[in-house]
Parts: sequence; structure tokens; C-alpha cells
Amino acid sequence: MQIRFKPKQRLLTRMFLTSLSIIALVGFGLAWLVNLLYAQNSYNEETAELIAEIPKVAAELREHDLIPETSEWLDENNTPEKYIIASCNEEFKQVWTSSLAVDRGLFDTCERFNEIRFDSPPYYLNLADSKNYFVYLLSVEIAKQKYNLLVMKDAQKLEQEFDKFSRRTYWRLGMILALALVLLISAGYWGMRPLVRMRNELHQVSSGKAKALSEDYPVELEGVTQALNQLLVQSSAQQERYQNAMNDLAHSLKTRLAAVHAITDDQTLSKSGASEKIMEQVSQMDQLVKYQLKRAMLGRKGLKQEQTLVAPLIDQLSQMLFKVYRDKQIQFSADIPDDQVFPGDKGDLMELCGNLMENAFKLCISKVAVTARYGDNSEFILIVEDDGPGVPEAIRQRIIERGVRADTQKAGQGIGLAVCNEIVSSYNGSLSIDTSSLEGARFTIKIPL
Repeated sequence: MQIRFKPKQRLLTRMFLTSLSIIALVGFGLAWLVNLLYAQNSYNEETAELIAEIPKVAAELREHDLIPETSEWLDENNTPEKYIIASCNEEFKQVWTSSLAVDRGLFDTCERFNEIRFDSPPYYLNLADSKNYFVYLLSVEIAKQKYNLLVMKDAQKLEQEFDKFSRRTYWRLGMILALALVLLISAGYWGMRPLVRMRNELHQVSSGKAKALSEDYPVELEGVTQALNQLLVQSSAQQERYQNAMNDLAHSLKTRLAAVHAITDDQTLSKSGASEKIMEQVSQMDQLVKYQLKRAMLGRKGLKQEQTLVAPLIDQLSQMLFKVYRDKQIQFSADIPDDQVFPGDKGDLMELCGNLMENAFKLCISKVAVTARYGDNSEFILIVEDDGPGVPEAIRQRIIERGVRADTQKAGQGIGLAVCNEIVSSYNGSLSIDTSSLEGARFTIKIPL
């Protein structure tokens, strides 16, 4: 079995390598340019010195009778000094060679120089004696005669100076690169600190110690942190929706299961009648499951799409609750026109009426009444009331919160009224609690059309 090691990709390493490569490329390019300029400058300085020494160079020419004796300026500067010189004609054919050049066998200097004379100086040649020379072209006019003189100087000394200068240049470049590396490392870790901080904060969010990222990030990361915070809010809201949907589903299914138990215990029903009633409850359970799953995915605002007849649903719910609370002999009345519609989803209406009617059947003494109508202000009104103990004013606003219950003596989770309030709020409506004419609690829902 072959194990392959794949190194992790590091953003900091990429940044270091890219930045150092750019700095090194620019640095070595500048060093090469400095060395080239130094060589050209040295060559130009040497050329200027040779131009200043033209009388000395001319002494070589007069010694070989190439300059007339009448040159007075040459008599005044007649300093005996030997140079390695070659004289070329206009086609750069060698026509004369100085004694030092003859001693070294440099008879083809002009021809070799002609091959490189159009290049940029310095002119550097390996000549017939297998030595390296810097060649200086002096186009001068002496005693009304033009000369193309090639003055050669041994390159060894100049090369040593150039090498010394190059080493010094590259050594300084190395120091700059080392300093740049230190600054890059400092800048890299300093620049990465916000990302490290973001990672730590995300760990805190995942462990439940924080709910969002802090605000004081650099401008370049503000868009990222805002997007992450928005994602965290959406994820938290979705998780809360799923949790609430599961709780609401369990709360809704509880009543249907109680109805199924009541149907199975009812000896007055035939087997086929009981089966029909049970299937009716199972069908309602299936609708509730689909409704809660849809609600968990879309939220409340995604469910307001249709209109639902109220009377058939109230009748269906009342028949179910009669089975669950058959021992109480409840008197139920419904004042609902046959064409009365609820301006929303059937599942929402089932949740509203189911929760309110179940509470009324559970807490009443013997009477429950449901009213549905349109109000004067273009609004749908649903009223559920009973003759039970009612709801004290001190807790009327609190019992619509999840987990808060008015009657702690009876079984329940304090979810039903909170679900009703969430549904009504999603329709921009209102849920109010007051005292009924039956002397119990009255729940009034108003939803604008």
C-alpha cells in the first residue's frame, strides 16, 4: 500500500513566495542594470582619459613617421609612452600596428573590432594572443589627417575592479532581500491576524459561545464578515424554524392521536365507521406533517397564498374534539356564514382554530362558541370563547410566548397560543385576549384583508 503525502496549501506561503519572487526579480534586474551602467561609465571614463592623452598616443604615430614633423603641439607634449594601438582605415582594415601590439601579434584587431563596432560600449575582445582586452575607438584628426585608432588595454585589472563592484552590489542586494523577507513575514502575520481572529470567533460560534462575528474588522474583510453574519442569522433562523415546526407538529398530532384513541374506545361505532373516522384523523395528520415541513422550509411568510372556507374546517375540528372530550358533554355553537373564507393557507387556519378550540374544549365548563365574520375595517375576524375560568389580565400578554402556560395544573407545553400568535403576526394581524360573554376567556383574531 502506497501512502502519498499531500502538503496543505498555505495562503501565507503563496504570498511570501510571490512577493519574494517579485522583489528578487526587480532586485536582480536593478543589480544587473547598475553593473552594466558601472561598466559603461568605467569605459567612458577610460575613453575620456585616452582622449586627454592623444598627444602621447600621437607620439607612437610620429615615431613611425605617420605624423609630419611640423606639429608644434606634439613637440610640447612629447612624452615617451608606449600604447597598444592599431590604426584602421575607413573600412576598418588594419593599416598600422604599434610596437607593443606587434610584440603581442595583434595584427587582426581592426577586423575583429569591425564585427562588434555597432554594439553598445564597452567593447570587449579576445584577441590573437588569447588575452582579453577592452578596446577604445578614437576617431581623431591629427595634422589634417583622419585616424581611426583602436587603443587596447588589458582587461584583467578592469575585470577585477568590475568583479569587486559586482560582488559588493549583489551583497547589498542580499541584505535588502533579507530585510525585505523580515518585513514580509511581519506584514504577512500582521495582515493575517484578522483572519486568525475570524477563525477563533467562528470556533466560538460553532461551540455556542457566540452568535455572530464582531464588527471591528478591516475594510477589506467587512463584506466577508457581514455575509458570514447574515449566513449565521439565516442558519439560526432556519434551525429555530425547524425546532418550532417539530414542536408544533408534536403538539398538533397529540390532539389527533387522542381523537384516534377516543374513536377506538367508542363502542357505539361500527368497525367500518371507526375505520372511517380513524382514516379521517390520519388524513389530517398527513396534512399537518406536510404543512409543518413546508413551514420549516419557507417560514410563515411563504404560506399566504390562498383562501380557505372556514365552516367545514370548524365542523371537522369540533367533531374531533367531541370525541376527545366526550365525557364533558360540551355545548358547541358556531356562528359562521357558509361562504365565509379565511384569507390564507388552510394549514394556518387549521393551526389557529385547532389550538384555540382545543384550549376552549379543555378549559370550559360546558360551553364553547366560535364566530367568524368580516369586520367594518376590511378585516377577517375569528372569535373563540368558552365559559371556563378565563385568563387573568396579568398574564394575557405572556401566555402567547412559547413555554408560558395559564393553567399549570393540566398537561401541556405552552406552545399552542405561541403558534397562533406567530401565524397572526405573519399576516400583519392581531391576537387579543379578554373576557367572554360566557364569563370565560375570549380569543379574538383580526387579520386585514
